[in-house]
Amino acid sequence: MPPKVERPQAQLERFLAKFTPEMAACAKRCIAKMDRRLPAAVRLVYDNYNALVIGYGPTDRPSEAILSLAIMPRWVALCFLQSASTLPDPAGLLRGEGKIARNVRLGGPADLDTAAVQALIGAALARSPKPIRRTGRGQLIIKSISAKQRPRRP
Repeated sequence: MPPKVERPQAQLERFLAKFTPEMAACAKRCIAKMDRRLPAAVRLVYDNYNALVIGYGPTDRPSEAILSLAIMPRWVALCFLQSASTLPDPAGLLRGEGKIARNVRLGGPADLDTAAVQALIGAALARSPKPIRRTGRGQLIIKSISAKQRPRRP
């Protein structure tokens, strides 16, 4: 009998369970908001050494991901993965000095609804060389699971 294959959504739930209940709940609300904003996106999950990362892109190619959520033990960051240094950021939210990737540390899921964050997301999506479909159903793909990880709880 072949080994039982765990569904990607069940794996993601298991990854989130490593965090404190409060952090897991915050992360789930952030993920739900992003999933509603980008229902047709391909979501790429990396349970990495430093963080649990969910990338949002048009295909299963990591290099084409446009945005990601990086879930850390104490916060969630919204990452902009393509030419972030050229995004208009009048509110000065973007952190980092990278030419390609920068991030916004979220105080909570409600931050995803602010006009400034929505403008950054809209600009990132509009500038992407390969757009995410607006309609249809997305896909959840577990891309990698690091054997060694930093603790997910503070």
